[in-house]
Amino acid sequence: MKDTSQLAFGLGVPLPLGVSLHEDWVNFSLFSRHAEQVSLVLFLPGQTKKWQEIFFDCEINRTGDIWHIQIWGLPPLIEYGYRVVGPNDPEGKGHCFRHDQFVLDPCAGALSNGGVWGEEVRLKGGSKVDRSFVRRGIVSHDDFDWGNDRPLNIPLKDSVIYELHVRGFTCHESSGVAHPGTYQGLIEKIPYLKELGVTAVELMPVYEFIENEHLFVDPESGEFLKNFWGYNPIAFYAPKAGFAATGPRGGQVREFKEMVKAFHSAGIEVILDVVFNHTGEGDYQGETFSFRGLDNTIYYLLDKEHQYLNFSGCGNTFNCNHPLVRTFIMDCLRYWVIEMHVDGFRFDLASILGRSPSGEVLSNPPMVEQIAEDPVLANTKIIAEAWDAAGVYQVGSFSTHRRWAEWNGRFRDDVRSFMCGHENSVAALATRIAGSSDLYKWSARTPYNSINFITSHDGFTLLDLVSYDQKHNLRNGEDNMDGENHNISWNSGFEGPTLNHAIHALRQTRLRTMAVILMLSQGVPMLVAGDEFGKSQLGNNNAWCQDNELSWLNWQLAEQNKGQLRFFKMLIALRRRHKIFRRCEFFEDEEHTPGITWQALDAGEPDWSEDNLCLAFQLHGDKEHGSRDDDFFVMLNGSPVARSFTVPTLAPVRSWRLLVDTAAESPADFVEEERATEVGHRDVYVKAMAAVVLISKPKGVG
Repeated sequence: MKDTSQLAFGLGVPLPLGVSLHEDWVNFSLFSRHAEQVSLVLFLPGQTKKWQEIFFDCEINRTGDIWHIQIWGLPPLIEYGYRVVGPNDPEGKGHCFRHDQFVLDPCAGALSNGGVWGEEVRLKGGSKVDRSFVRRGIVSHDDFDWGNDRPLNIPLKDSVIYELHVRGFTCHESSGVAHPGTYQGLIEKIPYLKELGVTAVELMPVYEFIENEHLFVDPESGEFLKNFWGYNPIAFYAPKAGFAATGPRGGQVREFKEMVKAFHSAGIEVILDVVFNHTGEGDYQGETFSFRGLDNTIYYLLDKEHQYLNFSGCGNTFNCNHPLVRTFIMDCLRYWVIEMHVDGFRFDLASILGRSPSGEVLSNPPMVEQIAEDPVLANTKIIAEAWDAAGVYQVGSFSTHRRWAEWNGRFRDDVRSFMCGHENSVAALATRIAGSSDLYKWSARTPYNSINFITSHDGFTLLDLVSYDQKHNLRNGEDNMDGENHNISWNSGFEGPTLNHAIHALRQTRLRTMAVILMLSQGVPMLVAGDEFGKSQLGNNNAWCQDNELSWLNWQLAEQNKGQLRFFKMLIALRRRHKIFRRCEFFEDEEHTPGITWQALDAGEPDWSEDNLCLAFQLHGDKEHGSRDDDFFVMLNGSPVARSFTVPTLAPVRSWRLLVDTAAESPADFVEEERATEVGHRDVYVKAMAAVVLISKPKGVG
């Protein structure tokens, strides 16, 4: 055992919270208002039995509600936690202090153990309390060299976002990476992402969570299912060790930084999916990791009987608009930007950020405004999932602040409805294509406040959206009761996989047509990893617990469906080449000739009737603020039969060229601009559920 006589102690300072390292001493600081006694528990790396427990003096190691101490002589690497003693009366005043357990520092930058994904960590030796404290904070000196790494600050309007799961992206044996399922594995796939053309990766939760929750059993295998997605945080500052190749050696922080630096070198931003709406502690039946054992009544929303208000669907709700919790959230966001160099955040169930300490939805929530106005976050992307699990739906009204973008669930639903051939879907689709002015113009926001998506991690994949009418979630162990029932999907004539060529062709047509709508609409497109080469979850629309080939990306599909992958690459490249798809203002703001002209089948004649299933639009390149871009004419046929569209006339010096036909097989489905052939007639046939895109070019060029 290390000699403790070399340690020296001082008063410490209250701020910053957490651990702060100095040249020859370390400061520990912890907030707990209702604690009666606090002690710092130290462990040597790899040891179960505590090394030393240092009790704070209430008179000298406490400033207000913050407990603090400074220590000289600590070894370079040490693990730690806290014992926090106070009242335990959840049915009385709602306090849940326990003298017989240790708790995590909420500001811990890394946790010990858990470095191997899915490993059940069981410690031997020491006391029962020592053995039960498996995940501990890590104190270590960080000498990472960021070099010249700086934020990329890619304008949001120019972004193409790619949502992925760190483990699921490369853990399949077909990924071909040296370190599957890890941050390093992502680095190895950067050339693929760069070639695909995306500008940002949006990483599903990467902070510490417990994957081995043992809530449900796979009825096929009889094995416990894991929390694969990770929307159950226990340490908001700490990169997940199980996602690091160096996790068993405590290298997760350095490895995460290496990943961010590598993405930036490739011109790709890193956006984190953050979950500040609840924690992994659940309700009173759940395990206490940190917040409940520090100040239950401050960190969580409780009713008058001190039961948890559950607006998250996960057992508890974070008290986001309590001043102290707001400070915690802001400090955490700044940490990820300043120390970890991330470029933005997507806020899961963000409507909870707008609830008061009693649970009501606030008209002007301080938390939402503070995030938008924070000077450190001024150039980051901030994106809201503008709803919660208790029925609040705020798409278009989450915040009037121009900084906030939103996952546009209305875009998803209206595109799906049109592509299922539903009546009364054309007018809504046109509004989404034009940037959703009905949602964002009223508050002086822009088209790029809309994050357009058709699929995400939550729900069907793009292939499953055209292959299934119903969810197929039996493997989740809940008798198919979980997951969304209202999917707005159509199986194209047969449920699930089929060898029928006609059905397969229709599915491919519909899939490509939706991709065209996504990439050529005003706003910011987001696609989910694997949709570009035909990933399927066999109809499972809630694969949160599927740590297997159902969720993992099978990279063989990239070769098997290389035509589809080519289509996505070319479509993304087209969007990035032409600023006409990335407007800063709504079309209605134009003073003279409109930037967009709508029609149905006949030129100049829109049809907004309920039974119409066809929509076409011309984007006028000469109206892009005096800078010439090509005109585009996009025809969308949502009907079950081929239809003939009349093409609008152009200036005599220009002609229409056929660029995209989603009903054609690769490579005829998308041709290079310089090889696009002239359309020599006014009428163009568009097959059922297909899209045809024309581009204007000077006559005689190409």
